[in-house]
Formats: sequence, structure tokens, C-alpha cells
Amino acid sequence: MSSLSSLNSLLASGLTGSSASTTSTVDLSSLLQAATGASSEGIDVTSAVTAALYADRAPERQWQAQQSTVSSQLSALTTLQSALSAVSQDLRNLNDMTGSLASRTVSSSAAQVSGTATSGTTVGTHSVSVASLATAASWYSGSVPSSSSALGTSTLTINANGGAEATFTTGSGIQSISDLANAINSASLGINASVVTDATGSRLALVSSATGSASDFTVSYDASGSSSWSSASVATASAQLQACSFQIGDGGSSTTISVNAGETLSNLANDINSQATGVSASVATDSSGVHLQITSTDGSTVSLSNDPTFSVTRASAATNASLTVDGIPVNSASNTVIGVVPGLTLNLTGTTVGSNPATLTVNADTNQISQVVSTFVSDYNAALSQVNSQFAFDTSSGSQGALSGDSIVRSLQSMLEGIVSYTAPAGSGTGSTIQSLPNLGITVNDDGSLILNAATLDSAITDPGAVQNFFQGTALNGFAQQFSTELNKFADPATGAIAQEMNNLNQQYSGLQSQISDYESGYIASQQTVLTAMYSKAEIALQQLPAEMQQIQSQLGNNSSNN
Repeated sequence: MSSLSSLNSLLASGLTGSSASTTSTVDLSSLLQAATGASSEGIDVTSAVTAALYADRAPERQWQAQQSTVSSQLSALTTLQSALSAVSQDLRNLNDMTGSLASRTVSSSAAQVSGTATSGTTVGTHSVSVASLATAASWYSGSVPSSSSALGTSTLTINANGGAEATFTTGSGIQSISDLANAINSASLGINASVVTDATGSRLALVSSATGSASDFTVSYDASGSSSWSSASVATASAQLQACSFQIGDGGSSTTISVNAGETLSNLANDINSQATGVSASVATDSSGVHLQITSTDGSTVSLSNDPTFSVTRASAATNASLTVDGIPVNSASNTVIGVVPGLTLNLTGTTVGSNPATLTVNADTNQISQVVSTFVSDYNAALSQVNSQFAFDTSSGSQGALSGDSIVRSLQSMLEGIVSYTAPAGSGTGSTIQSLPNLGITVNDDGSLILNAATLDSAITDPGAVQNFFQGTALNGFAQQFSTELNKFADPATGAIAQEMNNLNQQYSGLQSQISDYESGYIASQQTVLTAMYSKAEIALQQLPAEMQQIQSQLGNNSSNN
């Protein structure tokens, strides 16, 4: 009914039975309220349309309720899948032949010998006596004033045990011991060269990068083939030399020159001039320091077996370690001895001569075994609790869990409760000590959860092979594999029943969302357009009503005056 029709009807009914002479005015507010249901002009079009569409959206609310149910089921399945994944990982750890169950520790009765063992190393004790350690070869030179002091015109030769030879000529490109150390390191000889600086000056140090007799090497520093020769520099002319001897030659004959400790270069030059023929020795001073200069007097070559100011000295020879293991003599190029006892690595830091042999004991790593078993029990209980919670009645909500009607979850519950009664089959290699979980101290509570007796487990671990055989069997066919096979039927992230059910639920959710979207874009959008147009037209009519009523009022007033 239009607003004017409503007003006309209202006016007609309001004036019926009333005399024109007794009604001088009409209450327009009452007429407006009667016509629109409000005491003011106009209506809220948006609210009116929303109210009208609420009833039309009844199917949507049903679909949304179904979506809410699906979401609850998906959430519960996701939580359950996560709990089962933890159990799956535990079973993989228990089924790992080189994992925690096979982990070993090594203890030693002597600080000079320690050891490590790979997974699965046979448990037992070993006696180790160390007569000597493997050593590296090392040499050092005489001191020069600093790492940058000039070296003489000589050749440093390094000979390795294998016959390889390397030479480095100083005084031409290699001017200092710093240069010489860099050149040796760049040659990749298996020798580490460095410069040692202390209160006496700087020295070249050479150390083999490996131990063992095969790493030994020799060093010489001499000069030949030229008509003159210069020694390495010393700090001052009064610097004292160390005791040594060397051969000096002029190409035809050679003379042995002995240097007494405390002599100076001047003393040495005098000794050479008084003993050697065909050469002349003098002391020269330049910007790099003081050095001995030897020159041929007859044009022949000058040769020296070593430089008295830069002689090289052996500090130690490279040798093999000498030891006995369980009475078997062993020579090792390294103090890390591998291969004598399968899976056992010996680390030598000292000798045991004069003391009792070291006793090394290989044991199962009881801490790791206890931890991996305890973690399995804890994760199993968490997963079973997630399953059982779906069937528990919640008095506050008056209902069970979101998956209470799910047959897959019910089957999962049965599997979990049944698998823990596993007994190792005959001939499985587990022996007679560990055939079932109770033998490990794992028993079942009334609610199906597991409880671990630590004392019983510790006792079982004294036979680590039996523990490993129970879980892994003779060919990865023990408890862990049997449980994994059953669990994967439900928990496999790609093919398991839970993953498939979650995929189906996600499809249901998407289908419901498509229905809602289609309903909104189709029917609801059309209805909203129609209702908005209708209520907007009514609003326009109501906005025009006051003017029409004023006109009516005017007409009614005129009629009353005429009466």
C-alpha cells in the first residue's frame, strides 16, 4: 500500500463518525507514525534491506554451519597428524642401525689414552700401552736481527724422506727470512714455515705438517759456484757467534773452519784468512747490518758448507708412534690411531712406560638409549591422548570431540592399543631376555597409555644388543618396523588415511564456499538490488508525505472554517 493510500485510509477511518464542527485540527505526527511505523519522516533503507535479506540467507547459514564442523574436524586431524608424526620419527630413530641404540661410549683408566667408538662397535675392554708418540720433524735457523734483515747469497735445500728436493736461493728475490718463509709455504711441501722472534732476534722455524717417519725431512744452507759470498746479517760487529764448523773451498781445495762460541765476525774473518787459501775474508757493514764477505783471490769459485751466521739445526726428527693394543705391536704415523680395533679410534697424548697399561672400555651409551625409548613412550602417550579425547564426553558442551563419529580415528585407536602388545616372533634373534615392551620396563595403564620403569630399562640396557634386536630385529623387521608399517597406513603424509580424509574435508569446505559465493553473487545480489530499489522508492514517497499532509491540513482547515 502506498503512503498516500495509507493516509487516505487513515483519514477516512479517522473522520468517520466525527462532525466537521468538532474537529478543527488533525494530528499530523500521529498520521505519520501510523503510516510509517515511526515518529519521524523517512526510513533506513540499508537496515530495511539487511533485515529483509536475513531470511533469504537461511541456506547460507546452514552451509556456514557445515563449514564450521568441517573446520573443527580439520583442526583436530591436523593436531592428531602432528602427534603421530612425532611417533613416526621416534620409530625411525629406534629402527636406525647406526642411531641411538647403537651409540657407544669409551672410558679410559689413563689420561694418556682416550678413545671414541662408532655406532655398533663391539662392547668390551682393550689394553693399550704407549711406548712413544708420533712426532713431527722440525728445524730452526740461527738468529738474524729482524724478520726483514738481509740473508746472504746462499741456497737453502730441503730434502724429504721420499726423495723430493726443493731449493730456495737467497740474496736474489728472497732477501729476508720473511721472504724465505713465504716461499717455502708457497711450495706446498708439507712443511709449515714461520718466523720466530724473541729476545735473541728472528729465526726461521720449519715443522712438518704431519707426524710420522714418512714426514721427516732434512735442511741444508750452503753456497757455491760464485766468486764471492756474503753471510746473513748480524746486528753488530761485536755480535757473538755460536759454536759450529763449516767447509770453505776455492774450487780446488777445501778447509774446515771451526767457530768457537762467543767469536765475532772479525775473529772469524781472521781465522779464514789465516787457514784458507785462494779466498779473502772481511767484515762489511751496510744498511741491513753487519755480514761476513768472502771473495776469491784467484778468480775461482767460493763454496761454503753452511753459513755460520745462519746455520740450520734439527730440533726433532719425525717418528712413528709405538704402542701395543691387546698385546699386538702397532706403529702409527699419527697419534690418532684408527683400524687396530674395528670401530675404535685411539687418541694418544702421552706414554704409559713405567705405569700400567691403559684400559679402554667400550660400552653402550645408556643415556642415549634411555632418551630415545623415553621419548617414544612420551610421544606415544601424547598421540593416544589426542585420539582418546575425541571420544570423551564434555559435560560443559554436552558433546564429544569433532572426530567422535570418524571410523578412521576409531580404527587408529584400536591399532595403537593393540600394537603395544607386540611379542617378538621365534627366531628373531632377540634371545630370551627381551621379547616384549614389559621386558624393557614399558607397561600399559588402564587408559591405554604407557608407563616406563626406569630401573627395569636400565637393567635391560646392560644387554644393548638384545635391546637393539627387539626394536630392529635381524633385518629391520622388529617392533619398530612393525609399528611403523601399521602407523603409516594412517599417518603417512602422502598416502595415509588421515591425509586422504583431510583432503576430502578440504574439498568439502571448498565446495560449500563455492555454494555460498554462487548464492551471494546470484540470488542475494539480485534480491538486494530489487529490495534496495523498492525501499528507496518508499523512502522518496515518505519524504514527500509532509508536504502532502500539509496540503491536506490546509484543506481540512478550510473546510472547518466554512462549517
